[in-house]
Amino acid sequence: MAISDWPSAERPREKLIYRGAKALSDAELLAIFLRTGVAGSSAVDLARQLLLDYGSLRGILDADVKSFCTHKGLGLAKFGQLQAALEIATRHFAEKLENEDCLTNPTQTMNYLRARLRDYDHEVFACLMLDNRNRVIAFREMFRGTIDGASVYPREVVKQALADNAAAVILAHNHPSGVCEPSQADIRITERLQKALALVDIRVLDHVIVGDEITCLSERGLV
Repeated sequence: MAISDWPSAERPREKLIYRGAKALSDAELLAIFLRTGVAGSSAVDLARQLLLDYGSLRGILDADVKSFCTHKGLGLAKFGQLQAALEIATRHFAEKLENEDCLTNPTQTMNYLRARLRDYDHEVFACLMLDNRNRVIAFREMFRGTIDGASVYPREVVKQALADNAAAVILAHNHPSGVCEPSQADIRITERLQKALALVDIRVLDHVIVGDEITCLSERGLV
């Protein structure tokens, strides 16, 4: 049965409009993006099959163009639309952080850092540079490494923070394994950066580790 023949309350688009996006399943959200199905399958059927093939929404979002385009109902146009949607979401989080105190709205800060760092297949160490009212000045990717770690140089972090005229920073890096438990190396580099930045009166507010979940070292009493 075509989606247009479903009761209006069950159609994904109408359901989203009247009940909100959170009321939809992953398959229903994906069906709205796909818009149409293929012969013998509705957009929801196609979405369910894609979720089975890739294991999750994240698996679909992470697919490379070659893999993505091998599936029925998908192609270069859909791949481009999906990547554009991801970038829109990242910029949306960034704009919501502008002119806001990161400490009074930690959820938006975490959403932004997750969007920026979660999907790398190698470690990336970054700094969120903040002014004296804890508003975002810039997001700086400072160092990149392998899946086993990134070399972090405190002198370079201090240099960039001074160039940005930052009063405080939030440190962040990803764990490509998905496990966001801080390592001893994570704790040591946090301590080194705190000491280095304190010499120029710049505060370290937190160190955020992004994996399948998010860990804040401040919540562990480590910042």
